[in-house]
Amino acid sequence: MISALWVAKTGLSAQDLNLTTIANNLANVSTTGFKRDRAEFQDLLYQVRRQPGAQSTQDNELPSGLQLGTGVRIVGTQKDFTEGSLETTDQPLDMAINGDGFFQITMPDGTISYTRDGTFHLNSDGQIVTANGMPLEPAIVVPDDTQTFTVGEDGTVSVTTTGSSAVTTIGNIEVAKFINPAGLQPLGNNLFAETAASGAPQTGTPGLNGLGTVLQNTLETSNVNTVEELVDMITTQRAYEMNSKVISAADSMLSFINQNL
Repeated sequence: MISALWVAKTGLSAQDLNLTTIANNLANVSTTGFKRDRAEFQDLLYQVRRQPGAQSTQDNELPSGLQLGTGVRIVGTQKDFTEGSLETTDQPLDMAINGDGFFQITMPDGTISYTRDGTFHLNSDGQIVTANGMPLEPAIVVPDDTQTFTVGEDGTVSVTTTGSSAVTTIGNIEVAKFINPAGLQPLGNNLFAETAASGAPQTGTPGLNGLGTVLQNTLETSNVNTVEELVDMITTQRAYEMNSKVISAADSMLSFINQNL
């Protein structure tokens, strides 16, 4: 009975973490480029009282054993990098990647982080930056007298300036992909960092070598499915209640023994 208490306790802890994961998904249902998390459960070590296949007699062996589980834990959370819906906007600096890939962002320490959030802005120097002021990599500076700003599907950035109808190319947006994007480390602020699990980034021109194309005046919405998350939340709640009832039942059994022995 005491073992049952501890097993049920691990179930409560795991379901609590699962609910936290679901809550974070729902909280980010409107976050541009957000990728939902999925909790992964794993059973804990078993206490082997009788080994399967052990000899019961000299000529016979046990067809099954006696193995008692010690509970469950969440071994990790995995990002689901399926593409969210593409939403058209009226902002020329809004961009989305249609397909595989990430925008590259230069961090304050000089390292590169990665994002699917294409909500870009201009800083005081005319450089394309994120909402937090971190510049796009490779850096692109838009002239002060720009009249039109165009981004092609292959990442080519071109402008026309005041008093001229000539189209001038001012830079090219490169995107990066990973062999295992689920291994990227979320940094917050819609950014991811490379890890040993993700592998090294493969950068290149959008639309080539399996990379997605860049769409201007477009943003990628969160890939969170609210109905699915709500169903998962109900399932988690019921699992939590069942583990709570196991603790109540074990407590009642211990109370009975204390009162009658």
